[in-house]
Amino acid sequence: MTHSIDYHCDVLIIGSGAAGLSLALRLAAKHQVTVLSKGPVNEGSTLYAQGGIAAVFDETDSIESHIEDTLIAGDGLCDREAVSFIATNARRCVQWLIDNGVTFDKETRANGEKHYHLTREGGHSHRRILHSADATGRAVETTLVSQALSHPNIHIIERSNAVDLIVSDKIGLEGPRRVVGAWIWNRNREKVETCRAASVVLATGGAAKVYQYTTNPDVASGDGIAMAWRAGCRVANLEFNQFHPTCLFHPQARNFLLTEALRGEGAHLKRPDGTRFMPDFDARNELAPRDIVARAIDHEMKRLGADCMYLDISHQPADFVRSHFPTIYEKLLTLGFDLTKEPIPIVPAAHYTCGGVMVDQHGRTDLDGLYAIGEVSYTGLHGANRMASNSLLECLVYGWSAAEDIMQRLPQTAVVTALPAWDESRVDDSDERVVIQHNWHELRLFMWDYVGIVRTSKRLERALRRITTLQQEIDEYYAHFRISNNLLELRNLVQVAELMVRCAMARKESRGLHFTLDYPQQLAQALPTILQPEAI
Repeated sequence: MTHSIDYHCDVLIIGSGAAGLSLALRLAAKHQVTVLSKGPVNEGSTLYAQGGIAAVFDETDSIESHIEDTLIAGDGLCDREAVSFIATNARRCVQWLIDNGVTFDKETRANGEKHYHLTREGGHSHRRILHSADATGRAVETTLVSQALSHPNIHIIERSNAVDLIVSDKIGLEGPRRVVGAWIWNRNREKVETCRAASVVLATGGAAKVYQYTTNPDVASGDGIAMAWRAGCRVANLEFNQFHPTCLFHPQARNFLLTEALRGEGAHLKRPDGTRFMPDFDARNELAPRDIVARAIDHEMKRLGADCMYLDISHQPADFVRSHFPTIYEKLLTLGFDLTKEPIPIVPAAHYTCGGVMVDQHGRTDLDGLYAIGEVSYTGLHGANRMASNSLLECLVYGWSAAEDIMQRLPQTAVVTALPAWDESRVDDSDERVVIQHNWHELRLFMWDYVGIVRTSKRLERALRRITTLQQEIDEYYAHFRISNNLLELRNLVQVAELMVRCAMARKESRGLHFTLDYPQQLAQALPTILQPEAI
């Protein structure tokens, strides 16, 4: 067997969003860190996050209230210990961001003092969302990227995919089973390289690209979940895919999000005839949790045979709207809409993966040396429905807690001196790339139709049959042809689609984001859905 190492480091972080970069910056003072980015380093869901970060900064608010709001939004399925851990450490982790140069909007109170401007979003009983206008994710990501690029101990590799994790027993190493690195598809060089690392961290984000309509960027293809599953890690709650209620309905901007903060500042949801409908569904009206709002929109669209519903904030002062939502206002103008004067057409779209790789309070997975943080992970925070602006917070808190654990364990970790090189001796270049494109579109379409906002057992069974057929085709293709970015993403998406459907089939009730016409009631006891890989 040929042995080689193209890269080596103390910690390999796969993903360059808020979770990955905050962890990298915390570790880099003492350790050599490599950050793998599938596209440009700043491309990912963090960059597009509009709303903000939830944390208790107001004297009338409390950590207990943040905990209770999260538990209610999670529809009985949150892990209270995890929720308490994250809410309790929220302020210190947001303060770390501020200390590192992220600026959040402030307002001047009547007494002349400046305080952070806190907005309110669905499910929150208080104003506790720190934000940077309506582009909070951009402020966080650009600041962290700038810090990481200038740090001597952080090495960033762009335009490169992790292919799979390298696990000790699979390459004949003795001792306890652990991760020792990863294979990397370097798209710049068009070759598979190896990276040796004492610890590997999955910070790859979610899997919303499995659906035809999504607010997520193209990189959100479930890579970390699929790689962890193939390496023997458990996953949980993948039936809970959050559909953001208000994605712009426009052919030139299919994944443009209209932040929940618009509803927090008084926007109404309306039918095509201009009447409001949320009061018919929930006492909290437009500020009900996202699962309820998305189902209400879906219900009205189907009932009326309408292509979309509408979001209207034109009754608020124009200056207020422009100053609070400048990015959205300018973007909509380029598409022919004036946010201050007219209702905006919207539809729900896949937005956030609430389940993922099972981890403990330090982000540790079932595989020694492997961590998962951010949207790729299942911590127990989100339960059956994520509450708005808890996601960036989870990234930051687990970036901190994982860093603490990694720094404690690294000195005791034995270093592997050699890794097997990637074997391409039995593969050819494909002349049938159209097969990948066809399978890609088929998967996303039937996941939208069969595993969407409203489900049935028959639809789920149909989806699983289609997935099984696709998996056979993709496995055969993967075995015989050289890899490509699209093949790697499709392989991972099909794997995650299978896990989503299996989780959905296992839940014989409707709860939060999982609504099935065959089991419309809730069970008395709320339990997570956990899938265990077969013996590796």
